[in-house]
Amino acid sequence: MKQQLLSVALLMALPVAVMSFDIEASAIKQTKGTFEDKFRQLDESLPTPNVYRNAAGEPGHQYWQQKVDYIIKAKLDEKKRRITGSEDITYKNNSPDTLKYLWLQLDQNKFNPSSMGNLTRTFTGVDASGGTWGHPAKSKAKISLDELRKQQFEDDVDLGYQIRSVKSKAGKNLHYVINGTQMRIDLAKALKPGGTARFSISFAFNIYEQDAVGGRAGFEHFPDDARKGGNDIFLIAQWFPRLAAYTDYEAWTNKEFLGSGEFTLEFGDYYLELTVPADHIVSATGELDNPSDVLTKKQRQRLSKASTAKRPVYIVTPAEALQNEKAGTNRTKTWQFRAENVRDVAWASSRKFMWDAKGYNQGGNAQPHVMAMSFFPKEGNPLWEKYSTESVIHTLEVYSRFSFDYPYPVAQSVNGPVGGMEYPMITFNGPRTELQDDKSRTYSLAEKRFLVGVVIHEIGHIYFPMTVNSDERQWTWMDEGLNSFLDGIAGREWDPTIPWGVEPRDVVEYMKSSRQVPVMTQSDSILQFGPNAYTKPAVALNILRETILGRELFDFAFKEYSNRWKFKRPTPADFFRTMEEASGVDLDWFWRGWFYSTDHVDISLDRVYRLRLDTKNPDVDFARNREDELNKPSSVFVERNSAEGKKLWIDKNKDVSDFHDQHDRFTVTNKDRNDYNKFIGDLDDWEKAVLERAVKEDKNYYILDFSNQGGLVMPIILGLTFADGSSSELRIPDEIWRKSPHQVKKLLVFDKELTQIEVDPHWETADVDVENNFYPRKIIQSRLEIFKKKDGTKPEDRDIMQDYKAKLKTDSENKDTEENDASSEVQKDATES
Repeated sequence: MKQQLLSVALLMALPVAVMSFDIEASAIKQTKGTFEDKFRQLDESLPTPNVYRNAAGEPGHQYWQQKVDYIIKAKLDEKKRRITGSEDITYKNNSPDTLKYLWLQLDQNKFNPSSMGNLTRTFTGVDASGGTWGHPAKSKAKISLDELRKQQFEDDVDLGYQIRSVKSKAGKNLHYVINGTQMRIDLAKALKPGGTARFSISFAFNIYEQDAVGGRAGFEHFPDDARKGGNDIFLIAQWFPRLAAYTDYEAWTNKEFLGSGEFTLEFGDYYLELTVPADHIVSATGELDNPSDVLTKKQRQRLSKASTAKRPVYIVTPAEALQNEKAGTNRTKTWQFRAENVRDVAWASSRKFMWDAKGYNQGGNAQPHVMAMSFFPKEGNPLWEKYSTESVIHTLEVYSRFSFDYPYPVAQSVNGPVGGMEYPMITFNGPRTELQDDKSRTYSLAEKRFLVGVVIHEIGHIYFPMTVNSDERQWTWMDEGLNSFLDGIAGREWDPTIPWGVEPRDVVEYMKSSRQVPVMTQSDSILQFGPNAYTKPAVALNILRETILGRELFDFAFKEYSNRWKFKRPTPADFFRTMEEASGVDLDWFWRGWFYSTDHVDISLDRVYRLRLDTKNPDVDFARNREDELNKPSSVFVERNSAEGKKLWIDKNKDVSDFHDQHDRFTVTNKDRNDYNKFIGDLDDWEKAVLERAVKEDKNYYILDFSNQGGLVMPIILGLTFADGSSSELRIPDEIWRKSPHQVKKLLVFDKELTQIEVDPHWETADVDVENNFYPRKIIQSRLEIFKKKDGTKPEDRDIMQDYKAKLKTDSENKDTEENDASSEVQKDATES
């Protein structure tokens, strides 16, 4: 710390002329200097409030949204892996507009090789050294076997919809046009406000293999099952032609489905008839409408028992599922489901499924009892039977606390090839266990964390966006970010020792990277999808709750937003405005920094000056000055001359001296004392009292120089350590940056001597550089790893004279070698541990 003197300054207040301007926000423009207003209001960027969405962030008094009801009948052809179906659709036009045509989403068309999503995929191969491939003359590119598998599957199977017919209620053909993943249906008669259109669509499509093609659904094949030809798990989603949303802010939301941006749909009532092989177990959106037709008496009894059980109860036991895997049947069953006020339906079907369930009494009037259920094959146990259904219920408990009671009668977790995906009342979750040589199944901590975490996340999505119906294709963060924030709370309330990846420290590498875009970027243009749409907004909300607003204000505002927009369609402006209006805090600076920019947090403590109050008393101040001078390091020249025994001229000639040899430059004169007495005499009584008290208390004054290296303004949180060993914290609000967003100085006054200052001591603001957070600077601890230089990998580096002598191994010999290598690796890992 640098130590200086602080002089008392007597300031006179000067009159300030206040001028008023009435200028449109869009006309605000800084044309002089380099000042950047980090606290500029967002109103100029947000849509103007209107009768549909008001300035408080609430649905306006004329808010509207469309309603679409479906009756869907579908059949699963297990052998052909094909869906054929029909849907009767009732479309209610609640908008003030007359509609001449309707747009539908055809998401299955995305998997056709000729789709825009496939044709615009870029090559991301790497070269032989692991770097980005540049030119064939310089290095070989690499292509993964996964990519070849995808290409081959798409070559072999005709993917996408076959639309067989589109007919009016009267049975007449309606003209339609397919445009990639969109279909326009031209109505025979324009649909006026308040009117209803009824029509039907007949469709079919081949189910893609998820492991080969990817995506959010598909089948997974198990060739080693006892049944001849193996078994499949079918996850069926985004599977029927669905009405695109028609909104007050965008009209038709008919963006092409490229794969990243998901969807937004209209709420409605669904009735499903799903015809599948008779030995299949089906999980679907909605309540089972015909349990007597598809479940045995024992299964129905178990389901009833599970409703009040303390722990999950098997409806289909492991033994029954294993037995079911062995055969197969040509018979079919039709499962019927009803779902009210949902925006989509999905389902799963397999003879491999075990099925467990547990009731959850959440109270309330809307949906007091919920059945939490899980469907999984033997490959998921023992992990799934322990944690899946329990994770479902834990999610409902936590999310309902922050938003609203779970609104549906069932909440389901289904294991299959999809790592994680959500639909109303049903989620697809991927974690599995590992089969060991002794036929037991085990799982790692990472796999356990994966299961608990993904179930929490996907069940959480039934709240956001399946109930709070934001537009995922436009603003991914509105569901993924909000949901990741809440799943971080639920995860840490499950077990905080598990690394959930939602702490501010978890986003710093992304925040300081150059490969990023603002969070508000449209979904298909996002770079680094996970950090941008999930982690960064989740961390931002965590900081908003714990650091900016505090839990009480944040929780009230967030719950207000959730309830305002339950079963409605919010936009970012509605979220921003609600959080400000309900918390009573201006947060425009926060939204600008975290959601509209790529700035990062890096507050540097550049310098600290320790100062002592100048008393104006020459007998005090000159003595202090003399002491300060004596405490400075002496001259190296003088020290070395003294060490060599060299004598000074003044010591060798002591008979030659004057007044100044007897009085140093800090000598106090009577003139100095007279000046001091006059200064004191000219002070008003209150000024004398202030000065006398300040001199008596003799406090420690510190000036701290901060610079905003990252551009993102945040509160300055200081950890302070004092000479007596005590410590404290000081939280300086973000407003300190308002007039000077790049550099600020702060005066702190203490009774005690300050020895150490740390910015952001709890790592709660996502500050990307901890090295400049300390004053005095601190040595940063890290690790140094030893490595062994690898031999050359070029063709000429091989010892082909020796390798040429090698014997060609059989398949069994290769297997033995692999097992030995694996065993050696395990022993090596154990030794290193």
